[in-house]
Amino acid sequence: MQTLLLKWNQMSLVKRIFAGIILGVLLALVLPGASGVSLLGSLFVSALKAVAPLLVLLLVMSAISRHQKGHQTNMKSILALYGTSTFLAGLIAVIASFVFPVSLSLVQSTEDLSPPQGIVEVIKTLLFQVVDNPVNALMNANYIGILTWAILLGLVLRGAKDSTKDMLTNLSDAVSQIVKWVINLAPIGIMGLVFNSITTNGLSSLLDYGKLLLILIGCMLFIALVVNPLIVYVNIRRNPYPLVLTCLRESGITAFFTRSSAANIPINMRLCEKLGLDSNTYSVSIPLGATINMAGAAVTISVLTLAAVHTLGIQVDFATAFLLSIVSAVAAAGASGVAGGSLLLIPLACSIFGIPNDIAIQVVGVGFIIGVLQDSFETALNSSSDVLFTATAEYTKHRKEGREVLVKA
Repeated sequence: MQTLLLKWNQMSLVKRIFAGIILGVLLALVLPGASGVSLLGSLFVSALKAVAPLLVLLLVMSAISRHQKGHQTNMKSILALYGTSTFLAGLIAVIASFVFPVSLSLVQSTEDLSPPQGIVEVIKTLLFQVVDNPVNALMNANYIGILTWAILLGLVLRGAKDSTKDMLTNLSDAVSQIVKWVINLAPIGIMGLVFNSITTNGLSSLLDYGKLLLILIGCMLFIALVVNPLIVYVNIRRNPYPLVLTCLRESGITAFFTRSSAANIPINMRLCEKLGLDSNTYSVSIPLGATINMAGAAVTISVLTLAAVHTLGIQVDFATAFLLSIVSAVAAAGASGVAGGSLLLIPLACSIFGIPNDIAIQVVGVGFIIGVLQDSFETALNSSSDVLFTATAEYTKHRKEGREVLVKA
């Protein structure tokens, strides 16, 4: 037994996760009544969500407090990459929706939802997150608020004694070790998540929405496998696929099953460390990306909005369609600040075409029906590209400095 456990631990985490996926599928087919298995998935996600806010706070505080003057980070480049990818995702989703128009059978019943009424409200929500109480930000995993406090405290503590900085480093190292313990349980947790997904949702309820799902998932895969690699290539001038596939394999898989960018922050932090990236940069860019790097959300908002437009027979000109690309990109960046994520921002996009709120909410209802797969692919794209663009910015800096670009896969 001890030998078997030793061999299991010696396997790469990705291989162990695939083993967990297969075992979860088998258990769901053979023992669908074993409800205790799904508890393992819930515990794993809860553990990641619990440790992530504290990890972000301590890592950012420690990194900034020890930041040396003259040591440049790549945050401007990373933000530009985040914005470019999100805008292109919205634009490609708009084009795909015109090439392959989809109509919906709008549902009659809707949940009690409160979507934002405009871009101003989305921005207002984000601003209030910035000035949130630090304890409340930690309790509610408000990463904008956590980042704000971490940056401010880190800047103030740059003038603190070395013993204080050492204490912060020790605390961040301790939390990082706890994160490693939690991540090592990923195969068991994902087994529970797969089991719960199959036994609870199945795939039969998705058949009526196959074409809509095909466009959504097709756009997200196109962004992940074509658009993002092109962005990376333009910047690093090297074959982008080793880096792209590494990010999808080691970050995208866990994000797909946890369906939470916040829960995937520790996974991404560990991957950045494995890639040898600058901790001063990724300690900020990864939690920030989990909040504003939302290419998958831009795809969801654009596709479902234009599905409503096609259903109602509304004629759309190029200028309005291009405006939708911009609105979906801006709204997607605020998706995490709104309860319900990207789906609740669909009425905001629908308002561009004069679609009444009661109809827009029915489109949101359709989104919840297909949410099992839509949200999984969306989160996988969003979260994996956080690491992808953080690495791209650093490798681009190396190229411009005349240093050899070594892409660790």
